[in-house]
Amino acid sequence: MEELQEAMERVIAGPERKSKKKSAEDKKIAAYHEAGHALMSYLVEGADPLHKVTIISRGMAGGYTIQIPQKDQDFYMKSKLLGIIMGLLGGRASEEITFNEVSNGAQDDIKRATLLARDMVTQYGMSEKLGHLTFGKRHDQVFLGRDISEERNYSEDTAKLIDEEVKKIVDYCYDSARGKLIENKKKLDMLAERLIETETLYESEVSELLGFTSKKEADSDSEDAASA
Repeated sequence: MEELQEAMERVIAGPERKSKKKSAEDKKIAAYHEAGHALMSYLVEGADPLHKVTIISRGMAGGYTIQIPQKDQDFYMKSKLLGIIMGLLGGRASEEITFNEVSNGAQDDIKRATLLARDMVTQYGMSEKLGHLTFGKRHDQVFLGRDISEERNYSEDTAKLIDEEVKKIVDYCYDSARGKLIENKKKLDMLAERLIETETLYESEVSELLGFTSKKEADSDSEDAASA
């Protein structure tokens, strides 16, 4: 199982950088950033359960949080997608709350949150102002390693409105994440401080530390009840 865990994390985040030594300042920033992500997995309704949170460097990441879905899912409601964006922005919100400024550590989180918000607006018809329409023709690149390109088939005015709606979604999710973390600041501090001490925590340890019911156990109990 240890080898399987290592293989999974290597694919997700890259090889572990055991020789990478963090300064005390970087360690604290990483701990609060990842604690923000981990805590959001409990605070956002319907979020995938936390599996592991660590501040050990791996690949280009100074730390990472792993959430694993308990079941396969083909359809995502708008509320679920908003929750995913909140979780992505939890690290940045935690930094702002704690240090009154932010680091460059949320670069990938912001990129993923923006892309998902843009898909909600342009592909999923989840914008009240733009309605149940799609915008842009997507073309999958033939060569590996290339991103999906988009052919614009809308006006500059519509492009401006799309940008406004994307920003509206991201801002809403950020403000929501920030509000939830402020309400649970003591738990955020407890989790970050423990991460500074131990560097890695698994879901059962986080649940016990913060006094939360394990989502994995709760989901398992609900499935057992449903089958009964």
